[in-house]
Amino acid sequence: SYVLEGNLAHKDSMGHIEGLPPGDVQRRSAGTGVQHSEFNHAEGEETHFLQIWIEPSKTGIAPSYAQKTFSDAEKRGKLRLVVSPDGADGSLSMTADARMYAGLLDGAETAEVAIAPGRKSYVYVVKGEVAVNGTPLHTGDAAYMDQETAVKLDQAKNTEVLVFDLAA
Repeated sequence: SYVLEGNLAHKDSMGHIEGLPPGDVQRRSAGTGVQHSEFNHAEGEETHFLQIWIEPSKTGIAPSYAQKTFSDAEKRGKLRLVVSPDGADGSLSMTADARMYAGLLDGAETAEVAIAPGRKSYVYVVKGEVAVNGTPLHTGDAAYMDQETAVKLDQAKNTEVLVFDLAA
């Protein structure tokens, strides 16, 4: 889960009860089974979040949960790795062959991430405007690429973006 505004609450049968404010990323694996619920934790406010599903590379594992805050400063003018298979660079770890980056870009700021041959990428524009490999996208737009060796972001206007590096 990736919180955009408001405050999401998470409760599960493993005993976790957590609030997720904007900037937090939550990784949850149902594994062999867990019950959970998510609900608006900001009384009188609207909560807006993205629930992202990525197919695991292993099945039959124990359920797990992790949450981490990534500040705006960590994402400003670059793509910050927030989830990866091995928890690289302080990211959350997950049991999937995928990486998720979050970035905040504006004006002349640019960002790029290399994509290994044979992998795919997916870009979701959370808000604002940005050119993705030269193609302009706006809030709510997405781009799926399966032949590119890099994702290049520029010409941003008050942009928040998520980039996924995915197995083929």
